[in-house]
Amino acid sequence: MPIKILMPALSPTMETGNLTKWNVKVGDAVKSGMVLAEIETDKATMEVEAVDEGVVAKLVVAEGSADVPVNAVIAILAEEGEDVAAAAAAADGAAPALAKAEAPKSEEKAEAPKAEAPKAEAAKAGEGERIFASPLARRVAKDKGLDLKSVKGSGPKGRIILRDVEGAEAAPKPAAPQAAAAAAAPAAKPAGASDEMTLKLFDPESYELIPHDGMRKTIARRLTESKQTVPHFYVTVDVELDALLALRKDINDAAPTSDGKPAYKVSVNDMVIKAYALALKAVPDAHVSWTDGGMLKHKHADVGVAVSIPGGLITPIVRKADEKSLSTISNEVKDLAKRAKDRKLKPEEYQGGTTSVSNLGMFGVKDFAAVINPPHATILAVGAGEQRAVVKGGQLAVATVMSVTLSTDHRAVDGALGAELLRAFKGFIEKPMSMLV
Repeated sequence: MPIKILMPALSPTMETGNLTKWNVKVGDAVKSGMVLAEIETDKATMEVEAVDEGVVAKLVVAEGSADVPVNAVIAILAEEGEDVAAAAAAADGAAPALAKAEAPKSEEKAEAPKAEAPKAEAAKAGEGERIFASPLARRVAKDKGLDLKSVKGSGPKGRIILRDVEGAEAAPKPAAPQAAAAAAAPAAKPAGASDEMTLKLFDPESYELIPHDGMRKTIARRLTESKQTVPHFYVTVDVELDALLALRKDINDAAPTSDGKPAYKVSVNDMVIKAYALALKAVPDAHVSWTDGGMLKHKHADVGVAVSIPGGLITPIVRKADEKSLSTISNEVKDLAKRAKDRKLKPEEYQGGTTSVSNLGMFGVKDFAAVINPPHATILAVGAGEQRAVVKGGQLAVATVMSVTLSTDHRAVDGALGAELLRAFKGFIEKPMSMLV
């Protein structure tokens, strides 16, 4: 009996994924645990391993396909001794062809019909009969007010693709000349009402429209949700770093070496993570998450660390940072950051957490206010350490000072409580030996 390989759910909230790469081809023997394909979500690239054994009879979903629904059939295996051709035939109709994840302008090339590809008139589709069209063609048709039943498909097996809807007669719709020109601009993505208002302001030849990828859409949705639903409150404090920098040098100088390489190299950010985790343990009332039913008071400081990656950012989590040594935190952050940039993080490595740290100091940013990542109630924004004039004992002196701003969910953490948390953080940073005992 044919074995169906399904699109896996890589996280509780995942609805679709992109099938970026097949590691097998039709006819290959498959054993349990073998990596079949790579699946890309908005945050990571994951490998799909085989659970059953058999022979690849058919790859239902093409490499490069985008927005493949969870639990959709992506491949068919023939069991041992089963006829491969018969198993492949069972896959017919198991899943529709899906559009490749390319820019709109590339779709026509990607879906160019074969010389002998049969043509079908979409207008003949009966009531309730499925119309085969690429996701991009559907979006453009919707924006133009087109009924896909009236569009003839020129793609493989009569599938409706971008050029078909671009050349079809649009439903009558009043539009200013500039808006009409913008809609016809090459590589343009279907625009909503607010997009159309924006496009009217610009000459179509003066810009290039870059479609949003899944990560950018997720970031936009999450940040909008945060600012609309979480009442932000901000508290800022300056901390002196001279003692911390001296201790950091001593720690790194004492690091054991292997093959000429130190076992660890602690950064200022590693020490910030540790100090913040300890501060949350010292002020447990600020280590919470808001829910309508009650306050979640967290037992461990699971600190997310914002990492910039191509197309956006991700926040891998240092679990139980309050209990880990500085060297452990340092090596863990380096590993998480590298795998984040390679999109190789597992969902459990970036989902959850109890708070976050966002550090822009390496870019020379003095101070900023970060947006809370729900369900967190706090996020610490860290600026650059710089030499500033300070007054000590009534005398002017120079010290290395860093500004940090705590964003809090005012429903869960009041201003005074946020100030108490920052005071505890300041204490650990300015007396860093206290983090080691």
